[in-house]
Amino acid sequence: MNADEQILNYPIPNDAALDPPAEWAELRATCPVAHVTLPSGDPARLLTRYEDVKQVLADPRFTRRLDAADAARVSADGGGVFGGEMAAIIPDGGEEHRHWRRLISRWFTVRRMDAMRPAMIQIAEDLVDDMVKRGTPGDLRAGLGFPLPVYVICDMLGVPSADRDRFSYWSDTLLNLTRYGRAETEAAQGDFFQYMSDLVAARRAAPADDLLSELIAAGGPEEGGLSDLQIVVTGMALLVAGHETTANMIGKMVSMLLADRSRWERLLADPSLVRTAVEESLRFDTNSGFGLPRYLPEETEVGGTVLPRGTTVVCGMAAANRDETAFANAAEMDLTRSPNPHLAFGSGAHSCLGQALARTELQVVLEVLLRRLPTLELAVPVEELERVEGLAVGGLREVPVRW
Repeated sequence: MNADEQILNYPIPNDAALDPPAEWAELRATCPVAHVTLPSGDPARLLTRYEDVKQVLADPRFTRRLDAADAARVSADGGGVFGGEMAAIIPDGGEEHRHWRRLISRWFTVRRMDAMRPAMIQIAEDLVDDMVKRGTPGDLRAGLGFPLPVYVICDMLGVPSADRDRFSYWSDTLLNLTRYGRAETEAAQGDFFQYMSDLVAARRAAPADDLLSELIAAGGPEEGGLSDLQIVVTGMALLVAGHETTANMIGKMVSMLLADRSRWERLLADPSLVRTAVEESLRFDTNSGFGLPRYLPEETEVGGTVLPRGTTVVCGMAAANRDETAFANAAEMDLTRSPNPHLAFGSGAHSCLGQALARTELQVVLEVLLRRLPTLELAVPVEELERVEGLAVGGLREVPVRW
């Protein structure tokens, strides 16, 4: 049976924590619009070529409305980050979506990130201090990768520091496609929603210098702002997206750089490569999670294949980032690669709003680790690193290190 005739289970099983599934290269070469079965059992199509993924992500006709009657359910219970009524509260397209992004994006500009960089460096320094006190070996994911993005996004949103640790479970339930049942997911989502509703009410009563207070100050929809419900859901979305993805990427980035010691040594010799190393880590990451599902409301041709109305496609950005037609020596990690138009943050109107934040956090972590722990190394063989199964954004269970 050739690749075009197979119906693969998706996500494609892969035991290797840092290497791509063998199927990616075959699919790109012979079946770039593949038939797959999602965890729900519903059929979809998987895109693995760079140009096809970029086309679909950039086309405003292809929506995130996976609650359409004929859309494929991602998980068996229809829950998680891709499903449910909350996904429809933030405008999905058109001028309403552009307006929403304008209101939020001013908090995620490169200039604002540069202003926040000293505070991020101090957080990273303090977390490394704590790791060193606890002694070697340590878990880089738990000690640095997870807390740093949480602290940063909580500060931006005005979440009290005492509440930071509550978001781990909430994020996991909203982003995990297989681990939790519908009842548990809905209960966590309800608790999270209530927390954010209470926080928005508190900020309305006592404004502070944070993103939620600014959104409230903009007024309601009739004044060019957002409704309270939209502010609550925006806060939830930013808290989850603003820390879980970067928390996992920190661990994966460091693991990739330590997996081949020559990469780490090169950065020690030339720290000016940190920015391009971060971009190449984002491109090279094969464990980025589910990918981005899109619903096609009309018949469309993608990659030479005509897809009928109602098709759900999964944009495999990590597979596309290994496409040899888009990146020379795509299977090699080149710390000097520039330009590097990877799709780790998506493309088009729905590209990741917080990409400047993620880039800054990754750069800060790498700069601090190179300076503070130059002898850092993995404490286990690369083959023993374990993926977190079922998580929409992809990650490693632990990143054991010593120094």
